[in-house]
Amino acid sequence: MFASRTVNLFAGPDTIYVDTKLDTDRIALDLDSLVGNWYAGLALANNPVVVGDTFDIEYPDSLYSARLQSINSVINLPYNRIIKNHIHVYTIKQRDKFSVVLGLKDYYFPMIEDVFESYGLPTELKYMAVIESALNPNAVSRVGATGMWQFMNSTGKAYGLTINSIIDERRDPVKATHAAARYLKDLYKIYNDWILVIAAYNCGPGNVNKAIRRSGNQKDYWDIYYRLPRETRGYIPQFVAAAYATTFYAEHKIAPTPISFPIATDTIMLHKDIHLGQISEVMGIPYGEIKALNPEYRTGLVPATSKSMAITLPISYLGDFIDLADSIRNYKPELISKNMDVDPTRSSSVPVSVPGKTKLVYTVKEGDNLGYIAEWFNVGLSDLRYWNDIYGNIIRIGQKINVFVDPNKTDFYSRINEMTFAQKQATKGIAVPNNVQQAQVAEEIVEGDYIIHVVRNGDTIWDIVKMYAGATTTEVLALNNISDPQKIQVGQRLKIMRKS
Repeated sequence: MFASRTVNLFAGPDTIYVDTKLDTDRIALDLDSLVGNWYAGLALANNPVVVGDTFDIEYPDSLYSARLQSINSVINLPYNRIIKNHIHVYTIKQRDKFSVVLGLKDYYFPMIEDVFESYGLPTELKYMAVIESALNPNAVSRVGATGMWQFMNSTGKAYGLTINSIIDERRDPVKATHAAARYLKDLYKIYNDWILVIAAYNCGPGNVNKAIRRSGNQKDYWDIYYRLPRETRGYIPQFVAAAYATTFYAEHKIAPTPISFPIATDTIMLHKDIHLGQISEVMGIPYGEIKALNPEYRTGLVPATSKSMAITLPISYLGDFIDLADSIRNYKPELISKNMDVDPTRSSSVPVSVPGKTKLVYTVKEGDNLGYIAEWFNVGLSDLRYWNDIYGNIIRIGQKINVFVDPNKTDFYSRINEMTFAQKQATKGIAVPNNVQQAQVAEEIVEGDYIIHVVRNGDTIWDIVKMYAGATTTEVLALNNISDPQKIQVGQRLKIMRKS
């Protein structure tokens, strides 16, 4: 029955590529961001993962399908070529980073399962946290979705999370999981179908409802597949792939990276302000560790004077903290007054150099964000933050950003500072060869009153329009006689009206 309803999903490799490339790239970025998690970064540094072609294990479709069916789940876990592509991201393309997710799941999955069981939810919904954030409580998307469950500001507040300039409970794994459980339960009351619930969590119930109406009131995910936003079309395949990969990783010879979480932690209520940096230095707890245990305190300040607040500590430090509380508060009180997110045990987190890399300096321009800059220079977003002592996503026009790149490709990357925004966007996805003279950076082709944009793999009309100031989707479609925006072709030349 499944195959008869999803025949179009097997239409051909080009269709599959267009639908999945953006999604698999997003998975790769999420996995890359894991080094921003203190425990995960420490694990990667101490346990380098060996990767190579010998580990690229692929199985017959029938075996993938049979394994998925063997997972005990009240949520249907189907199989098709799109899902297979996403499985390969976890088990082949990003297997080294996925091994860290496997290490994190041993810590976070029991907590998520306990919360979901208390709300009467299927515990397999825990796989959503893998595709939302790669189990990183500090994950932040380009649009500001934050935390393990990637709540936007408005949704997080609607489900009881405190979000302000000092506290962001979207980063608290326990509180955010309770909020996610309440949201999922509300969505199930609307759809009575877990697959649609998962889709609605990603794109919002409004978009799912529109897809249902436009599909003749069909209420099966695969029947409304092509009516959903592009990102959501990949979301269910990602969910199924995450369920498969976290269950059958051993069959792909992937070992979980050992994560050195404290064996036991406990919380203590505070009634006076304190800074995590004070606790770190007086008690000798690495700042990264105590910040990882208390990610909701954005600047490190625990504002407990007006309202009692909780902090989490390794249980072995709890007694000493109680005895030393007053001394800790009196140590470097300027940390509280300045309300800074800073590790007091080091003068600066900005490295002077990175072994094997060349340092470049990029100047932030209008329209830039950290995610774009990381993509243009082909570096990890968390690395970019670390190199520049940036916590969060806020940058300003004119700010100097340090970037460390492959020395063989310095000539290529040094040109990015001088490119227009459109030219920089066009470099995304280009493999930069060591012989940079052969690297072809897309230049703007100007013909009279028009700029000619040559469509690349993964481009959509909506992505293209964002590259050109003043352009609109309606204008570009009309100018190029396009009736179906889904059917642009790689290599197609699109006219964009030049704006004065």
